[in-house]
Amino acid sequence: MKYTRLTKEQFEELHQEFINFLATQSITADEWEDIKKNKPEAAEQELDVFSDLVWYGVLDKVEFLEHISPNQIHLFKCRAKDMHLIALKLKEDKVDLTTKEGFQWLRDNLLSDDIEFFNAKKEYSDDKHMDIFKLIQQGASITKGELFQYFEKLVRSSEK
Repeated sequence: MKYTRLTKEQFEELHQEFINFLATQSITADEWEDIKKNKPEAAEQELDVFSDLVWYGVLDKVEFLEHISPNQIHLFKCRAKDMHLIALKLKEDKVDLTTKEGFQWLRDNLLSDDIEFFNAKKEYSDDKHMDIFKLIQQGASITKGELFQYFEKLVRSSEK
């Protein structure tokens, strides 16, 4: 397995898609029950293959990721050949950016010397999807990019 197996809840959410996946392999509901009962290793393999297919489909569509920790924010824009990173780091542990109050403090003090901004570009390795997957495994969340776009405009205007 390349990525990670879906959780029980994720499999339940994707129940119909899994049925369709089995159907593409000409496996009926009765045959699936038989495989689970008599060939558990084969059943495990099917679950792993399906999980990888789902992950690949998700990772292929990721445009933005964000990872917010108590004193740092990492915002990623996943482009075709590279990732654009905008990072913010508090110079001191004044607040916790993962809280509503901490985020409000950030908004109120955005241009203060207490916050460092970083702007970088990183080429993907040979496997773009795995690079994105690793960030998710480390705690990044897939987003629509509102925060990235906000800070991208801010960084651009400060460079002028």
